[in-house]
Amino acid sequence: MGDHGNSVTVGESSGSGDLCKSSTSGSLNSNNQNGSNSDISCHDDEDMIDDDADMIDDDGDEDADYAFDYNDDDIYEDDYSSMQDQFDNVDLPPGVEASLPWLKDISSSECKQAIAFSRTESSSKAKVDETDDIVMQKFQQFKQFDTVDSFPDHHYDKEGTKDAQKPKNWAKKIQEEWKILEENLPETIFVRVCESRMELLRAVIIGPQGTPYHDGLFFFDCLFPSTYPAGPPKVHYHSGGLRLNPNLYQCGKVCLSLLGTWHGRNSENWIPEKSTMLQVLVSIQALILNEKPFFNEPGYPSTYPGSEGQRRSKEYNESTFILSLKTMMYTLRKPPKSKEALMWILDTTQE
Repeated sequence: MGDHGNSVTVGESSGSGDLCKSSTSGSLNSNNQNGSNSDISCHDDEDMIDDDADMIDDDGDEDADYAFDYNDDDIYEDDYSSMQDQFDNVDLPPGVEASLPWLKDISSSECKQAIAFSRTESSSKAKVDETDDIVMQKFQQFKQFDTVDSFPDHHYDKEGTKDAQKPKNWAKKIQEEWKILEENLPETIFVRVCESRMELLRAVIIGPQGTPYHDGLFFFDCLFPSTYPAGPPKVHYHSGGLRLNPNLYQCGKVCLSLLGTWHGRNSENWIPEKSTMLQVLVSIQALILNEKPFFNEPGYPSTYPGSEGQRRSKEYNESTFILSLKTMMYTLRKPPKSKEALMWILDTTQE
């Protein structure tokens, strides 16, 4: 655990069309030079060729379909002028190039609503961005280690007052612990202490990435007993009645060899000259709130080896993730009474 402690256990279509399979009939107006109406149909090709043979060149090479000498340009020009006159008399909205019936159905109020919605959406996004900036500023100003006036709902509040007499160097040792915490806390652990109640400490540990506890907030109340540092501190977990780890009990017990709540090798137990509160908190985060907490249960690594163990571990993680979310809901509904603890929830979670 670095310089401050010992080790611990725990996916095109083409179409082709035959023009002679469809028929086209049409009436031409009196502007054509023939002065008569003609019906053209691909089904009557032979009659058409006989009747109009005199209109075909002697070479006979031209296609009969294109032998008619209509003045098409005049027809199209007259039609276009007529259409243009109609359009010139229409009071069109700006940007509209044709008077289409369906376009008239769009009322100006609907257009205004669309514009208003777009503006509202932009405004909402700006407000969200502004809120995010404020939250980030508050988070950056939020100290990892700080003092508070009191812990009115601290788990060890009454127990701490029982130890009226403390050892000679007890207060000095606590102050040393504070200094170590202030200078060495990782970014995802926050600690608050109280100068008038030096024996009390509250910590919030953020669940590590890549674990079923990711971004969850886990509250721990700690006590430096009168026997400290000869004996380990006491730690209580605010479980909300949920068991989301083999080492974190519903009653609040934290099972860790460093705390003397689990047996371990000598180097894994509390060593008065070397062990620190920082080591306790980092051990909880790294060894308990880990990637595969299923194997925290004693004997499980050997009992469930290979693929069976991994399957069970995955199922446990899925269940643990849900419990982690429920723990957050519990904390939001019943937050710690201190203002600092509430700030942890409001600021840290939004970040």
